[in-house]
Amino acid sequence: MEIKATQAKKDSFIRSFLEKYRIRQGILLLVDIFSVLVAFLIGLNLTGISGPIGIRDIIVPLGVYITLNTISFYIFGCYTSLWRYAGEQEIISVVKASVVYIIPLYFLNKWFGYEYSRLFYIVNTLFIIILTEGSRLAYRTGRRIKCQPLNKLSKVLIVGAGSAGELVLNELNRNPELGKIAIGFVDDDKNKIGRNIHGVRILGSTKNIKDIVENYDIDEIILAMINVTSENKRRIIDIYNDTKCKLRTIPGIFELIDGTVDIKKIRDVKIEDLLGRETLNGNLDNIAKYIENKVVMVTGAGGSIGSELCRQIAKFNPKMLIILDNYENNAYAIQQELKWQHKSLDIKTIIASIREKTRMESIFQEYLPEVVFHAAAHKHVPLMEDSPGEAIKNNIFGTLNVAQLADKYKTKRFVLISTDKAVNPTNIMGATKRACEMIIQAIDQVSQTEYVAVRFGNVLGSNGSVIPLFKKQILEGGPVTVTHPEITRFFMTIPEAVALVIEAGGMARGGEIFVLDMGEPMKILDLAKNLIRLSGFEPDVDIKIEFTGLRPGEKLYEELLMNEEGLTNTENNKIFVARPMDIDRDCVKRHLMFLDMIIRNEEIDLIDNAMKAFVSTYIRPEEANLSDAASL
Repeated sequence: MEIKATQAKKDSFIRSFLEKYRIRQGILLLVDIFSVLVAFLIGLNLTGISGPIGIRDIIVPLGVYITLNTISFYIFGCYTSLWRYAGEQEIISVVKASVVYIIPLYFLNKWFGYEYSRLFYIVNTLFIIILTEGSRLAYRTGRRIKCQPLNKLSKVLIVGAGSAGELVLNELNRNPELGKIAIGFVDDDKNKIGRNIHGVRILGSTKNIKDIVENYDIDEIILAMINVTSENKRRIIDIYNDTKCKLRTIPGIFELIDGTVDIKKIRDVKIEDLLGRETLNGNLDNIAKYIENKVVMVTGAGGSIGSELCRQIAKFNPKMLIILDNYENNAYAIQQELKWQHKSLDIKTIIASIREKTRMESIFQEYLPEVVFHAAAHKHVPLMEDSPGEAIKNNIFGTLNVAQLADKYKTKRFVLISTDKAVNPTNIMGATKRACEMIIQAIDQVSQTEYVAVRFGNVLGSNGSVIPLFKKQILEGGPVTVTHPEITRFFMTIPEAVALVIEAGGMARGGEIFVLDMGEPMKILDLAKNLIRLSGFEPDVDIKIEFTGLRPGEKLYEELLMNEEGLTNTENNKIFVARPMDIDRDCVKRHLMFLDMIIRNEEIDLIDNAMKAFVSTYIRPEEANLSDAASL
């Protein structure tokens, strides 16, 4: 019964659609017949005809005109196109149909004995084109007004009067139900200013945005520049910040490469657009060389970095991808995503803790991973300050387990995901990550496995990062909480960070610490203000900003290098190699033994001093922040 009911609904919908389609075709046909009649009478009136004119001299040729015109319009598809989406092709079809039908008409007139001047045929054709095109444009305009009254339309300023800007304009015109109308363009090409694109004027350059917004009462700005540099985009966004408009942008060039823009892809500007970072161009040869047809393991594969590692590794055809995480929900999510996108990929999803060496050894023994990306770690600074023993168990001894097993089972390459917080650490999390760097460099001295670390700063959108918190606070009406007005951080997007991690792994020879170019550090306060503005509000007017004070273990500034280190360039200008430091293997072993004893006995009060002895650059945040504040 349900199947029959569903089929009946489908049949009813199809009948309804066909009825509406036939009605619209019929109306269009009548309008075109009327256009032929008017064009004939105008042509006759303007050019005349030799000899006396009778009723027959009008009715017979008019019937022939209408018949030939209708046939020509059908042949050229003028009744099958959806004029809601009409563009140049449909206009050209009407022109072709109008011109072509004149040829048989000329010979028929000769046969019937009607002698019209050449000017008559020109005038007749011209007015048919004007009237038929005009009726179709009037339909589109009327439909737009019906969908959204003009006084309720959102007034749009398009930044960029190139091909992308034209495509955006076309999409706005084709989708009146969106309730948007293009008021004008801005473009920095002086030769374009003052000209029109499909009747919409180029009003000025990007420097004039603020004045144009005020003069034309603009509601929304759309960035339509596919070749713009990140620096220029950031400059334009800074100009936009002085307006109260909503800001949106089109997708990147690779999403537009097919020459079409879907209006649904025009998105709100994301906070990533403010980073001022250029498009990433990775060295795919280096990547594929050590991943293709290899057994690759990712620990912490369900996390923000781990899951993106899995996504990008899957593109390079590994022999097997091992997804390892101790949290089954996240591991399951990335497993299902990859199974859907890479149906032929051999994926093994394993629930295990890197703390349990026996369990991890059974995994290494069974699968013999050739490449290991070690992303599993506790990373939340304030939480680890409250539970330092867990940071040591997971970050230090978990890493030690995986690193030793990689050596034992002849893993070719081991890539540790490190952090800028490992540099002159002021918290237990950063100190443990610096200890991890020292551990893999110590093992690298005596192992055939190539151990490397990749160090970078914060990634936008990761679990526990500041952006999701700000968005939630804005959604709730504020306040947005910032720890300190001067606090700064390095940021990059997750896909960019992971792509550079994978490429750095391809450069590894063993023992290196790769440092990613994070660009310029950003003030968290500026990040909060920009995100509030991009959400359509005014900072400290609509959404308040409150300062809550530095959290436990937090310092004002992060660093990517220690004083002892120097940087060497690589073939990728976003990846550098820190100068190797001498690591005393025996000293590392002694510190690990002492930490193990402390952790086993739960002597938490001894951890801080033990970590200071292990990581000589580890200082408490109070000392670091005092020196940072003094330099302001």
